[in-house]
Amino acid sequence: MRFPHFAFLLLASSALAQAPAAPDAIIARIEGEPVRMSDVLATAADVMPAEMRGVPAEALLAMIPAEAMRQLIDRTITDRALIAAARRAGLDRDPEVRARLARAEAQELTQTLLQREVLPRVTDATIRARYDRDAAANQAEDEVRARHILVPTEAEARTALADLNRGQSFEDVARRMATGPGSREGGDLGWFKRADMVPPFAEAAFALQPGQLVAAPVRTQFGWHVIRVDERRRTQAPSFDDSREQIRQALLQEEVAGAVERLRGSVNIERVEAPAAPAAPLVGTPPPPPAPAGRR
Repeated sequence: MRFPHFAFLLLASSALAQAPAAPDAIIARIEGEPVRMSDVLATAADVMPAEMRGVPAEALLAMIPAEAMRQLIDRTITDRALIAAARRAGLDRDPEVRARLARAEAQELTQTLLQREVLPRVTDATIRARYDRDAAANQAEDEVRARHILVPTEAEARTALADLNRGQSFEDVARRMATGPGSREGGDLGWFKRADMVPPFAEAAFALQPGQLVAAPVRTQFGWHVIRVDERRRTQAPSFDDSREQIRQALLQEEVAGAVERLRGSVNIERVEAPAAPAAPLVGTPPPPPAPAGRR
């Protein structure tokens, strides 16, 4: 039985007048073990909205309507009865079950420890501080969308440039002559920033306005380029709201790594060398001679 959050809030807001039991009041016994109202509230925590989990136990008991309380009690008793039946069947002594419980316990301990170490360090203030620190690196930048024709020699590049100046299509010349990236797409390189390209190429491309063609081929370590810029734009630095979740995740990863290092260093660790495997006998080594008679 699970209550959707909105249903739980509706039930709580229309609570019936009743005399709530104390959190330590016993409401049932399973195999002689008491089931208390505090156990019922622990069950309720699984289905109540997060904003209600900090409500004091006595106040929460007064808010839960009678029918909801009846269902919560019934679920709690059912859960405890199943646990008792499993123990009676000896499952708590089953080696495989105990191994799984040990792994689950270890995982819960590790996660809870890291959460307590990390979450207090990743706050709105630390997220904002990281955003402000990185703001200089995230300033608006110029981008261009350009096409190029890459060929091995200057002579080929000048031939391509001459064809373009005579009015031939850049895409056709690129497909016919180019050997580099984007040749099949008519030399289209898409949008890029200055730092994305090698300096000679970037300097030539960012000196052009939309529709302009370089006056002369540009040489890089990749060959000779004929470049045309199709569009220019200036990117906007991401806002704090747009960056918030990305920064939070980055900080969480950093803090987890730091916490693991700190906690590992706080524990006494002694490495033990594994025993060396016995050496394999050489192939063809003759067996030892048999023992003399009488000496066995």
